[in-house]
This record gives sequence, C-alpha cells and structure tokens, in this order.
Amino acid sequence: MKFARRLTGAAACALSAVLAAVLCLSSAGPAQAEQTGLRAADPSVLRVGSTYISVQSAGGGIAVRQAASTAALASAPARQVWSDTRNLGEVWAPEIVRDAGRYHIYFSAGRGSAHRMYEISSANPDSGYTAETELALPDDKWAIDGTLFTFNGQRWFVWSGWAGDTNVEQNLYIARMSSPTTPTGARYIISQPRESWERVVGNPFINEAPEAIKDPNGQLHIVYSANGSWSDQYCLADLRLRADGDPTYVWDWYKSNGCLFGSHRTTMMSGWDPTLYVDGPGHHSFVLLDGDIGTSPPAGPTFPLMFHAVAKGTPYSWENRYWYTGSFCWWGNTTYSRADVPGPHTDTGWSLKFFEATGRGTGAVPDGRGGPGR
Repeated sequence: MKFARRLTGAAACALSAVLAAVLCLSSAGPAQAEQTGLRAADPSVLRVGSTYISVQSAGGGIAVRQAASTAALASAPARQVWSDTRNLGEVWAPEIVRDAGRYHIYFSAGRGSAHRMYEISSANPDSGYTAETELALPDDKWAIDGTLFTFNGQRWFVWSGWAGDTNVEQNLYIARMSSPTTPTGARYIISQPRESWERVVGNPFINEAPEAIKDPNGQLHIVYSANGSWSDQYCLADLRLRADGDPTYVWDWYKSNGCLFGSHRTTMMSGWDPTLYVDGPGHHSFVLLDGDIGTSPPAGPTFPLMFHAVAKGTPYSWENRYWYTGSFCWWGNTTYSRADVPGPHTDTGWSLKFFEATGRGTGAVPDGRGGPGR
C-alpha cells in the first residue's frame, strides 16, 4: 500500500472507496437468504464481548435472548424481563441499548393515538429491570420505534411520530438527551415520506424504525424503513448528515434516491438491486459492539445485520415475518441528490450495501440481492 500513501485529497478518497468496494464484493457470502427460526418482527440485537443479545415483544411484554451467534438467537431461551402490568396496550418494537455499562430497553406502548415511548433499565441484560418510565418527548405526540445513541459526545434520541394528533404521515424526529431517560429542548423533524419511492404504499405514508450508524468518515447516518410494513414494498433507505452538519437541521440531511434494501426494482436507488429470496426487508438492526455507533465498522468487509422479512412465495403478512441474519458494508463515493430545497442539491459520501446473507464466502455478489449489480 506504499503507493496509496503518496496520494492526497480527492485521489486518496477515491482510491479508498474503490478498495472498500473490492473488499466488500470479495467478502460477501452465499446468496441464499438466512432465515432464522424466529417468527417475529422488529429485531434489535447488539454484541457484548462474544455474546449476542436480542430483545423482542412477546407474551404481552418484553423478552431477551442471549446466544453465541446471531443465527443461534432463535433457539436460545427467551427470558421475560418486563410485563405490561399496567395494561398500557400494544407493546411494539423494543430496542436494546447499552449506555455507560447499563442496559436500556426502549419500547412503544399504547392504543390508537396513545402510543408513547417508555424505558426500562438494568445492570444485566436479562434480569433486574426497573419499572417502566415514560419518556417526556417534546410535544407529547404519538411516538414509536425510538432509540438512543451518542454522536460527537452528545446523547440523541430518534423516533417515528406524528406532527399532530392524527396519523397523516409518520415522520422521523430527533431530540437531544441529557441522560438516557431525559430529553432536553425541542424535537426536530429530519425526514418525511415525501419521495415517490416511499409513497408507493401509504394512507398513512411511513418513515419508521430509524437506526443510527457512523460511516468511515465519521458522518452520521440514520437508516430507516419506508412504505407500510403491511406491504412487500417495505424497504430500507438512508439519511446521511453532511460533513460537520447539524443533526437538528433538516436540510443538513441528505436522503438516498431510492431504497437501498428492498424487493422491488422500481423503488431501488440506481446501482442497488432488489432481493432474490425475501420480500419487504425492513426494520433492521446493525449488530454493533455494545450497540455503540462509535464501534461502527470501517470500510471493507461485511458486518452482521438482522432484519425482518417474508420469504418469497409466501403470502405477505405480519404473521409470516421472520428474523433474518444478513450483512452490510460501506459503499463509497455515492451521491444523493435533491431539488427545490435550501442548501446544496447534492452530497457525495459513503452509502451502504445490504445483503440477504452473512459474508462467509468468497466471490462477487450476484446481481439481485442488494448488491452492486454492476
């Protein structure tokens, strides 16, 4: 790599992106989708040491599993860590986060327009959780799919919610946190489902399940699910915060020009291909060490991903969703464009490639499974 050291500026960045793409291609695994035995939705998984920890809504409450691999989570015993003794209502999409060595599980509970975000915490992943605390999110509106992360030394909370008291559309919001349970200041909108490819299925139109990750340049990304989860048009898309951008300023966020992981070619971003084996992949979990975006992977090899989807050839329904073990890698020199809004109309940087399988082999990624298709 001595020749790379002689390159500076844009040339070095371009070379880095090419090398990362080559590594991503060569490390990708078999094309067959890796369905787990867990018939469920909304996976949330992190790794602590050599142990993988997942959380899911089950039995009118929340259950935690621990295993030596993502694939083994489905056969691991589920331990109930919280029950809805207050009869809050439907319990949706718990997210497990580790902050300062303590486990926090965020979840939405309620009925109809009453859904709000709650938190429980413990020093251990599968026992000893506190009673639920409702998060006092700014404006006190319907809220689901919330998660905590730290970026540039500041805690943030990002979630899917309504602007008002009726479900016109689900937007993504962000707010600062002074502690894992204390929002501070206003909520700020960072995405609305206004692009044609995220309005294929609606009434309401959907942006939900946001997950934070940091790219090799240190820029923040929020990868989210678009289109209704009741449809095989469900897919993953990306928001990339411009370099040195303000997370609370909507026009500092640049949106991918299509789905990055989905099952319909008509909604995919140019250069990204639809899945071969599953329909409607979405509501994913980046399987990061300690769940910390500070441990986000470098450019090059693939890294673990979990998502829910329905096997192709199976009727698409909530009841037919399974957890899948997939993978992802960074894809450099990718331009997101926009029009008729403040600020520059294009932004070039890292994007992501998603794969239906884990990277356990060699050879180029076949067309059609979220890979390059080039």
